[in-house]
Amino acid sequence: MKRWRCVRVMGLGGALLVGAVSNGAYAQSAGDNVLSLGWAHGTPQTGSDPLRVTSIGGMPVNEVQPGSGLGARSADTVGFMFEHYFTDHIGLAVLGGFPAKTEVEGRGTLNNYGVLGDARTWAPELTVRYHFGESTDHFRPFVGVGVNYTWFTNARVTNSTFITQSFGPGSSATASASSSWNPVFQAGFDYRISKHWSAGASLIYVPTDTNVTLTGRTANGTVVVSQTKLRIRPLMTFLNVSYKF
Repeated sequence: MKRWRCVRVMGLGGALLVGAVSNGAYAQSAGDNVLSLGWAHGTPQTGSDPLRVTSIGGMPVNEVQPGSGLGARSADTVGFMFEHYFTDHIGLAVLGGFPAKTEVEGRGTLNNYGVLGDARTWAPELTVRYHFGESTDHFRPFVGVGVNYTWFTNARVTNSTFITQSFGPGSSATASASSSWNPVFQAGFDYRISKHWSAGASLIYVPTDTNVTLTGRTANGTVVVSQTKLRIRPLMTFLNVSYKF
């Protein structure tokens, strides 16, 4: 009987030990690295100042086009993230993705033109994130703050009707947008599926301002430069799967 009790105690102790080791192996804890891949959808709330003609044929002017404006449309892209856990709760994350094509549309008096052009948006982020709960929890919400640097490439004016009516027949137009440093705010959660795999979702807010320059060239070579400040307030949704190593 004593021997049977001893075996039972040893068996129970072994089960507890295995359970403890298993929980530890599944944890997201200090020293862990996590790679994530997913879908990012940006829904911008945008507005701008009226377009202002600043130069005609090299001569400075200041002609405001009342009621005119620009706005950005929603965009989708593939996002990826790397996070290193310094403690069981604090991690440093780098989020990036394939540069999304952002379409710019006319607003106000330019609304009838629809999409005026587009540009590729680069917007990597560096954030410090705090993960709630214990490292062994399956469900762990988090919040994060950080910094973003946004710049634009391949900006172009694609609306031929807008170009012709703005600068005349036979004219052409190009566009550019300034880069900027911006704050990042995010909140979300991770759900652990297995030892290495998890799924997650987050909302990311990055208020961004950029100065847009529109340069038109008439058929006789006269250059007309217009500018405006575009305010982009995107709320980005990031749905991802993650691998811990």
